Amino acid sequence: MIDTPTRRIVLGAGAFAAGSLLGIGRGVAQKPLAPTPACHDGDKPTLAQTEGPFFKPSSPERIELIEAGMAGQPIELFGFVLSRDCKPIAGALLDFWQADDKGQYDNSGFRLRGHQFTDLEGRFRLRSIVPGAYVGRTRHFHVKVQPRGGRVLTTQLYFPGEARNRSDGLFRKEL
Repeated sequence: MIDTPTRRIVLGAGAFAAGSLLGIGRGVAQKPLAPTPACHDGDKPTLAQTEGPFFKPSSPERIELIEAGMAGQPIELFGFVLSRDCKPIAGALLDFWQADDKGQYDNSGFRLRGHQFTDLEGRFRLRSIVPGAYVGRTRHFHVKVQPRGGRVLTTQLYFPGEARNRSDGLFRKEL
């Protein structure tokens, strides 16, 4: 969660594994995930987490990270950026990056990297692929969130029920 002198931002998200919902396999969600619980005034802010060694600034603006010929199971993330009092944050910057389906990051270009801005109702949508796990880490998405003129929150989004969640020291159920 972003903690500024005047407000905190709540990142709520749902995920939908696109394509054949029964064919995803390997511990990844096989149907739409339950939405994040409803926002209530005074909820705890989204937890901050490390950006890790793989963040690159100046990603392209886009909501589609899938490229022609890219391997992997398509997935769509969608949700809201909300204030602590459950008000939508319009124009908040979201910067996403992730590993490919084999757990590798593109450190020379911007494959599976991109940023976007929330709409007037604080909504965002991202189409990508399910990230692969790699040594020491479960599947996850990285995201930086920043309201206009506010501080940056760096956090990660995880898959509930993933077997490797138990062995990932960074995993947090709340995310």
